[in-house]
Amino acid sequence: MTDVTLAPPGVPSPHTPDDDHQPPVTVRFDGVGKRFGDRWIVRDLDVEVRSGTILGMVGPSGCGKTTTVRLATGVYRPDDGEVTVLGTDPATRRTAERTAVGYLPQSPVLFDDLSLWENLNFHASLNGVPWRRRDRLRSVLDLVDLSGEERKLVRDASGGMRRRLALAATLVHDPPLLILDEPTAGIDPLLRRQIWEHFRALRDGGRTVVVTTQHVNEAAHCDVVVVLDEGRVVAVGTPAELRRQAFGGDVATIRFASMVDERVRAELDSSGCGRVDLIDAHSVRVVVERASTDLPALLRRFEELGIAIEESSEVPVDWDEAFIALVQTEDDAVVDVEGDA
Repeated sequence: MTDVTLAPPGVPSPHTPDDDHQPPVTVRFDGVGKRFGDRWIVRDLDVEVRSGTILGMVGPSGCGKTTTVRLATGVYRPDDGEVTVLGTDPATRRTAERTAVGYLPQSPVLFDDLSLWENLNFHASLNGVPWRRRDRLRSVLDLVDLSGEERKLVRDASGGMRRRLALAATLVHDPPLLILDEPTAGIDPLLRRQIWEHFRALRDGGRTVVVTTQHVNEAAHCDVVVVLDEGRVVAVGTPAELRRQAFGGDVATIRFASMVDERVRAELDSSGCGRVDLIDAHSVRVVVERASTDLPALLRRFEELGIAIEESSEVPVDWDEAFIALVQTEDDAVVDVEGDA
């Protein structure tokens, strides 16, 4: 079982904590598999999500993200294993219990002949928001940058406006658990940043947010990331853990005052760096276990040897590159296992 237990300590929750005093498990996939015909879409999924956590599910189109969230909402039943959401089987939850989950599907239900306001008001009614809700509706519309568009009919709204309205409808009743299938698809980068800030605020208030995305760089906004490929879990961990797993450590660049000669190469080879790549005649990219401690130690060693360094820095994560590295590593492992069988 991959136990995702990275929620901040002391986060308030509407549920009773586990015996180990950690925040309670909100969503659990225990050996879950789902197939359509003879094809397995999701296989051997073992993940626990604790209250007060943003869990990101990252992977290419067709990797099983949407099937996984539909299993969590009870739209699908697993063919293997067990899914538990807020302590119960999501497929058997009563109507009143379903309002504890805010679900944003890829194709949300909106009514073309109603205005944006009327659509949002309808969804608020379905989810039990009290009648005195005008302020709540306005605040959610403001969050998704739809203020001033309330009277527009959905039929006249752009695709991006429809997506933002669907997100507002998911958030309007402030549920303890949000399951969002590609919530930022078709949304511009500035609004995407604002929405992620709101997700973090919800997390800090004890809410649990499960997000799927094809935008691999959005992994940096999550507490925990599940990388999926062809229905398999490739990796699970914090963004920092996945970066180190993908590259074998932290990545840094060093620029020397003189050309990288055999003396420099020999010292780098003996330094314990996981990998060394020549960028140009004066610069290298190195992989160290921990940049915060190993990079200063390496620089001190060069200083002792009289080798001048002009600049050094840790390299920001290229999440596309990290994702490719994780998937390729998993694919290689599968090939090796099959070859040994």
